Amino acid sequence: MTTKTVFTTGEAAKICKVSQQTIIRCFDNGSLKGFRVPGSKFRRIPREQLYLFMRDNGIPTDALENGKKKLLIVDDDQDLVDLMKDGFERDGRFEIRTANNGFDAGMGVKEFRPDLVVLDVMLPDINGKEVCQRVRNDPTMDMVKILCISGMVEHSKVDALRVAGANDFMQKPFSIDDLVSRACDLLEIDRGVVN
Repeated sequence: MTTKTVFTTGEAAKICKVSQQTIIRCFDNGSLKGFRVPGSKFRRIPREQLYLFMRDNGIPTDALENGKKKLLIVDDDQDLVDLMKDGFERDGRFEIRTANNGFDAGMGVKEFRPDLVVLDVMLPDINGKEVCQRVRNDPTMDMVKILCISGMVEHSKVDALRVAGANDFMQKPFSIDDLVSRACDLLEIDRGVVN
């Protein structure tokens, strides 16, 4: 659990899943209360002010409350979903939701607002490239990282996924530890250090 009491604008932006410019604008127009570091232009936001701002603007406050990264696992292979979920639960720093098709994935991204989506490219109802494009076409999802997984090997398809908005790609089969490590890299959190 994070016990941080004061946040930079960059940290507040990550927690709220908005751009840093949005946080700065809200700070400057007074809708987000905070203070400037004496003798500098740096802005700081106390935890309780950030909480009030998030609550008043309908931004889920659970990221601030438990300090865990939100993870959405999307794969139509339930056994693999369970394996991945177990691996991330062992790490202890993730709040996890799962989906088995593209429709549930789309709903999950909108409602859960994850930090990271582990996305199987070959879903029964929609392909992963389309999911990437939909997430990237929604400006409120700018901060969402997408890690695609698949058994396919064609480099052109992997490149197309990256163009569509995937941040990373892993070839199946993979070790769950490698997946957790790759997720930590994408989210810029230290590996193997449980809070």
